[in-house]
Amino acid sequence: METLILFSTRDGQTREIAAFIARELQENGIDTALLDLHHTERLDWQRYDKVVIGASIRYGHFHPLLASFVKKHAVALNARASAFFSVNLVARKPQKRSPQTNAYTRKFLLDSPWRPDFCSVFAGALRYPRYTWYDRFMIRLIMKMTGGETDTSKEVVYTDWKDVSVFAHEIARLTPKKPVN
Repeated sequence: METLILFSTRDGQTREIAAFIARELQENGIDTALLDLHHTERLDWQRYDKVVIGASIRYGHFHPLLASFVKKHAVALNARASAFFSVNLVARKPQKRSPQTNAYTRKFLLDSPWRPDFCSVFAGALRYPRYTWYDRFMIRLIMKMTGGETDTSKEVVYTDWKDVSVFAHEIARLTPKKPVN
């Protein structure tokens, strides 16, 4: 059996975090499948005993595909040991790094038919040079309002990789649910 790791990313940081988790699990002898949620039409759920989904937030929202995927596959997700992580710049502030204190993650979990076994919130990356002019302008405005980095020539990674490693080890310890549908 494998651990399925799905990710929904806007600028690539969520993919990097998901790939890091996959490597950590593989180093612990756990087979993984790493897939982009946006390019997943059909899944052979029988292959997976654990599922991890990671998704980024942009302008206060997850990509709409996340909610539709979770609704469509709620039975399969809830039948497996599972974990969820969100990635956002708000989480650069330590008091906004938990599912209880991160408003976007809390709202998603309350509205979701999926009940992951555990969740985490990771700070993302600020990559001004890679953004369109509109995103660069808007994100800079948001960062100015919230006391963040406003130098548009910079790229800043706020992700705490030690926290991601701890999350990966928690996934490794998850006990698969029986029977897997």
